[in-house]
Amino acid sequence: MDTIEDKLKERIKELTCLYEITSIIVNCDYDHPEISLDAIVHCLKRAWLFEKDTRVVIRTKEYALGDLLEEEELVAIRSVIKVFNRDEGWIEVGYPASRYSVTDFLEEEHKLLENVGLEVGNLLERKRIRESELAIKRQMERADRLNIMGEITAGIAHELNTPLTNILGFAELLESRMTDHDEIDDLNKIKENAIFCREVVKKLMFFTCEVPQVRRNVLLKPVVENVLKLLKPTFQNRRLTPVVVFGGEDIAVKVDEIQMTQVLFNLIMNAVYYSPVNGEIIIRAGENRNNVVLEIGDGGKGIPGTVGDKVFEPFFTTKPTGEGTGLGLSVVHGIITGHGGQIRHRAGKGGGTVFEIKLPKKQ
Repeated sequence: MDTIEDKLKERIKELTCLYEITSIIVNCDYDHPEISLDAIVHCLKRAWLFEKDTRVVIRTKEYALGDLLEEEELVAIRSVIKVFNRDEGWIEVGYPASRYSVTDFLEEEHKLLENVGLEVGNLLERKRIRESELAIKRQMERADRLNIMGEITAGIAHELNTPLTNILGFAELLESRMTDHDEIDDLNKIKENAIFCREVVKKLMFFTCEVPQVRRNVLLKPVVENVLKLLKPTFQNRRLTPVVVFGGEDIAVKVDEIQMTQVLFNLIMNAVYYSPVNGEIIIRAGENRNNVVLEIGDGGKGIPGTVGDKVFEPFFTTKPTGEGTGLGLSVVHGIITGHGGQIRHRAGKGGGTVFEIKLPKKQ
């Protein structure tokens, strides 16, 4: 650039670029930030001295945009993208090496690229902050729903207990007086359904923490083995194989043994239900300095992303009507959180779903 006019034109291009990029970031759709990053690529191209030969690439841990398919050798300058002071990627601007050298980049272009790197880092920081805020909001909303549901279900459980006990008692009394087999079969159906309802009430009481806990140090492996013995016929009917992997025989945790048995029973039954015939159910346990970690994985189709946040909500189920109450996982969640632990689910490496439980060693 030989004249003052040429230099002025370049400064105007650079300032226009920075202004446009700032506008793009301000109006960014944080659900689709790649749209804004792509627009930044095009803005940068227009700001460089040799615009037609400019190649721009933006790479981060999540995104890769720009002239990615160009195979020619380039001379380039690069600016690091930092997100919360950690290197997360870079922006590179280059020219074909056959016609240009590093000296063809203007000093102002170096400064511009540094500024754009800072702006892109700020954009990704805002995106992460927004995602964290949304996650916290969802957790708070879910906690509120669970608290309200807890109050409602506690009342329902207490109200249902007495009439169900009466139904069972009078059905047994009538059965002792009857000789007609058809009538006795009908009474047995009444008893079976009343017992089923009573089990639902028990689950409601577990969910609302109405059942007192008796915590003691319990070896985890025998509890798992007892549950598997109870479910042995179910495994055989589905031709499923339980695979138990323990990091040690002495892994213990301070829990209510009955409630821990219910947790394992519900999770393993869920895994059985969703696993294909001839599949495996992996039960893995280990420990670190602070926690005992228990994982139960199935070989099913996995949990759809659209319902991933709902699986621990009471009365939510993906099973057909009549095959599930939607209380199993909410009971599990209530028991684990009541013990000061955490439960989450994730996709298994080979498909299916893995439920991971973390229980603190010190309680």
